[in-house]
Amino acid sequence: MLNFTTLTMNCFGVPTPTTRRRLRILSDALNQLDADVVCLQEVQAHPYRRLLIKACTGYPHHAYTPFAHAPKGGLLTLSRHPITESRFVLYRTRGLWYTPALADWILHKGVLFTHLQINEQPIVLMNTHLTANYSGDWSPKNRFAQQEWSQLQQLAELVNLQPADHLVMVAGDFNIPRGSWLSDQFLEQSGLIDPMAGNLQPTFRSWTGMPMRYAAAIDFNLVRVPPALKLNIESAFRFDNKVQAPTGRELYLSDHTAIEVRLTSQPVAEVS
Repeated sequence: MLNFTTLTMNCFGVPTPTTRRRLRILSDALNQLDADVVCLQEVQAHPYRRLLIKACTGYPHHAYTPFAHAPKGGLLTLSRHPITESRFVLYRTRGLWYTPALADWILHKGVLFTHLQINEQPIVLMNTHLTANYSGDWSPKNRFAQQEWSQLQQLAELVNLQPADHLVMVAGDFNIPRGSWLSDQFLEQSGLIDPMAGNLQPTFRSWTGMPMRYAAAIDFNLVRVPPALKLNIESAFRFDNKVQAPTGRELYLSDHTAIEVRLTSQPVAEVS
């Protein structure tokens, strides 16, 4: 039997006057969930990484790869279960240095692997954050879309290298719209299932003055189930509404919505 829940969220952990206070509120909200693992992106400074690890008391285990000013790739994975192994794989292409994607290059974006074993079932979680598309144009000839496609191809290769008996979860801010040629071809190459398929509700809230084309379903929580494992798969948005801060002020926990995926073993039919 396996009951396993993951949550992914770009937590907008960038330096602002309110970031620390907002991340503390987010940590309290995460502690109240029954998720087994939380995959966070955009943890862009070590003080925020330390805050999240300390404040998320419900998740005593964590994985990240140390880097100069932040966890490598801005990635942090929190777990209620012991982690058997973790490692980081750098994307071969990480953004064009002569464009705004220089910020993505500096952060060294890639994939954070976290391995667990629950009820004898090996599980590998791949937490990732792809290069942003600063033009909001995902057509095949767009230079940012081409960079994203290169990263998606590498990500598909990494998924296909995982043993067939492993439950594989790939979660993060992909910066590509659900239902685009990029997501469709990636799902075909990787063999992953998107429990949110067909749901185009934006997971990124565009900022004031930003064109609405940027408000898209760009966050994913994907699954590859071993053939021998029969699971029910359910998904839901989390933290898509404002919450009340201790000061009484209402705020969003991030500029992204979280996606939760819940896996439960199918009951075995009784033989009469």
